[in-house]
Amino acid sequence: MTAYGPVPEPKDDMPGPLAGLRVLELTGEHAQWCGKLMADLGADVIKIEPPGGQETRKLGPFLDDQPGPERSLHFWHYNTSKRGVTLDITKPEGQEVFRKLAATAGLVLESFPAGYLPGLGLGYESLSADNPGLIMCSVTPFGQDGPWRDYQTSDLLHLAAGGQMASSGYDVEDVPDAPPIAPGGGNAWHIASHYAYIGIMGALYHRDFTGEGQYIDVSAHEACSLTTEGAIAIYLSTGEVVRRHTGRHASADMSPGIQHATNDGGYINTTRSGSNLNAARIKVLAEWMDEHGLAQDLLDEKYQDPAVIEESGQHFADVLKNFFANMPLVEAYEGGQELNFPWGAIRTMGEIVGDPHLDDRNFFVPVEHPELGKEFTYPGPAAIYNASPWRISRRAPLIGEHNDEVLGGELGLSKGELEALKKSGAI
Repeated sequence: MTAYGPVPEPKDDMPGPLAGLRVLELTGEHAQWCGKLMADLGADVIKIEPPGGQETRKLGPFLDDQPGPERSLHFWHYNTSKRGVTLDITKPEGQEVFRKLAATAGLVLESFPAGYLPGLGLGYESLSADNPGLIMCSVTPFGQDGPWRDYQTSDLLHLAAGGQMASSGYDVEDVPDAPPIAPGGGNAWHIASHYAYIGIMGALYHRDFTGEGQYIDVSAHEACSLTTEGAIAIYLSTGEVVRRHTGRHASADMSPGIQHATNDGGYINTTRSGSNLNAARIKVLAEWMDEHGLAQDLLDEKYQDPAVIEESGQHFADVLKNFFANMPLVEAYEGGQELNFPWGAIRTMGEIVGDPHLDDRNFFVPVEHPELGKEFTYPGPAAIYNASPWRISRRAPLIGEHNDEVLGGELGLSKGELEALKKSGAI
């Protein structure tokens, strides 16, 4: 067997795995995360905004609580490593420039309403005529066809219509008549962006072997409906609707609670009692609890019988609840981990930022904002690449920051042409 140690730090001059791929990104909330994933992996993602900037620049929070299009922390987070140009594609001059850019690109990523770009003469069939290897990915709420194609939408709508809300909430014992609740904000757009990213990677692989581009139609609704854990599969096979459970996975059957309060105001998620405990594990757990005088009857020999274990799930949960109610969170969490129990502390964002494990793996990275003369800390990668690294190469672009660089220096537009585009309002 090969033993793998820590992954060596990549060298600064190593290109990312998507180096050499030019991406034209025309997205807002629906798919900007997909663009960020590719940009941080080395793709040259050119974010195309209307003159004056994108609507997402108006989303807070803002730096020092001072609103402004260049101060949106939301925009900063989702647009790292990208270059930015302004372009009004509703104007004929802007459409001409976009066509020229598309002829140089490997991918167009867009999230306009279904049919919008074809209506401007900028759909896939038109653009690929000049660039046969072009891949185009459209991320829309419901896809390019179907009865809901033109429905108005939001992140919350998708989490509701896609099934996530139906599986999220509380035990009736905890909150009687509790309504369904939504997971975290923006979850639907993240799910859609991840499936778009996966689809794009597959299309790039296909193009490497065939030279062929293709069109990818991503529906946020379908992406969310696919990501309901086992809820849809359970219903298709058994006809049973999963029930919402406090702090644990939804299930067709009710299970004992695993989320417990500690004596210092924290919460811990623990072993699913009865199904994840066997005789040996119960003995280890009971001996630890007995050291604190809180084992109750778990040292009794009857709990070495699998049949008794199977029917005692609620009792184990009650004993654990009392145990944690007399323990501080850190001691409960770390003590359980030392005994190889898959327990986890429920942590605040402040605790995550101070996480020594994340620090040890250099998860948080400093990003320079030269116009402000400061560095700001950003969340980093979910994996370490030792040969084709992930990295944030630059902060999010300022409005039109790279107009001259991209449209002039790379596309070849003259100063006079750029000035004419400015006067017409096209950039």
